[in-house]
Amino acid sequence: MNRKIKVLVERHLGGYVAYPLGLREGVAIVGEGDSYDDALADLTSAVRFTLETKPESEIFDDESPLLDARIAEAEVLVSVQVPG
Repeated sequence: MNRKIKVLVERHLGGYVAYPLGLREGVAIVGEGDSYDDALADLTSAVRFTLETKPESEIFDDESPLLDARIAEAEVLVSVQVPG
């Protein structure tokens, strides 16, 4: 059985980190690697392992499926008050 999932891959100074979106609360799965493809492959392996070893518990939130994900940049104005 194949399942399509939405994945976020982040690039950091030390490599790449990937994680699936739409997981149920309390479930955490992460993949990492030196490249985008390595992180994605590691994540895919981790998801497959979780699904194969815990088939009785659903790890994705199918009641509220994730339809879309976007990355945005926002500017946040922070006013700092000096005690005094």
